[in-house]
Parts: sequence; C-alpha cells; structure tokens
Amino acid sequence: MTNINWKKISPALATVLALALAQFWPAPAQAADYDIGTIHITQPWARATPKGASSGAAYMMITNNGKTPDRVSCVSSDLSTKCQIHSMTMENGVMKMRPVEGGLEIKPGETITLKPAGLHVMLVNLKQALEPGKMVAATLQFEKAGTVKVEFPIAAIGASAPGASAGGGNMMMDGHGGMMQMDKH
Repeated sequence: MTNINWKKISPALATVLALALAQFWPAPAQAADYDIGTIHITQPWARATPKGASSGAAYMMITNNGKTPDRVSCVSSDLSTKCQIHSMTMENGVMKMRPVEGGLEIKPGETITLKPAGLHVMLVNLKQALEPGKMVAATLQFEKAGTVKVEFPIAAIGASAPGASAGGGNMMMDGHGGMMQMDKH
C-alpha cells in the first residue's frame, strides 16, 4: 500500500484536485425570473420542511409593469395537493394564516413581496418534504396576464431569504411563546 505524504502536495495541485472534485458536487438550485404579460416575477424561493410536514411556504417578488391592476392566485403545485396565496397576521400573540380570497391584487407600478411572516404561497398537503437544494414548482394564475409555472429553489429550513442559511425570520415564532393558527376557509 502506498502512503501519500499530504504535506508534500503543492498548493497548485491541491487547487486542481479541488476544482476537479467540485464538478461532482451538486450545485444549489438557481432562481429564474419570469415575465408574463406586464407581470415580472423575481427571487422565487421556498423553505425546506422537515419530513412529515403537511405544508410548506414559497416566496417571491411580483411587479405589475402595466397600467391596470391584476390579481394572482396559485392554482397547482407539483409537490402539494393544493396551493394558495396566504396572509399572515399576529392577533393577541397568535399567528393566523388565511387564504387571500379572490387572489392577491397587484396595482399598476406596484411590487409586492411575498416573504416569511407576511404574504406567501402556502403549499398544502405536501406529497413529500421540501428538500434544500431542490426545486418545487407552482402554477400561478394572473387574472389578466395569464398563467405561468414558477420554479422555486428550496433553501434551508428557517432561511430568511433565498440563499440564506437557517436563522432569523422562521415560522417557529423565535421562542416568543406565541401559537400558530391556520384558519381554514
């Protein structure tokens, strides 16, 4: 058996080895921008979920570059049986999530940010856990602009933004002792 003296490997050779091995390392999923009619969607992403979770959340920024309002609804997802646009509010220390009835309005020239602890896409009755580094797709229906399938790269559990590691802004109430309630409509 040959022993390798790692102290004698040059930095240049170490760099070449690292680059060669990097091609086999899975690349994190990358977000794309989407345009449909006068609507522009940027920074789509979702949070990973633990195994057995029944729901997950996805986020993005939606800009209406048109001259008339439009409304968006989530009509389907590849990893859940139902998806909806939800609002999140705090009432007397209780987090409440509710579907946005009739779709979310986006006024002309307005950008709406769907983000943790606010408006979001709720993926209901997950078929499997959302895994970091993978993608989840959802089909969004705009009242005027039409339909678009958006792919959401999945970030870590508890991530506060796309590409961020787990940390602030998670749905666990950050230890404040609050409860979460999801209203069913």
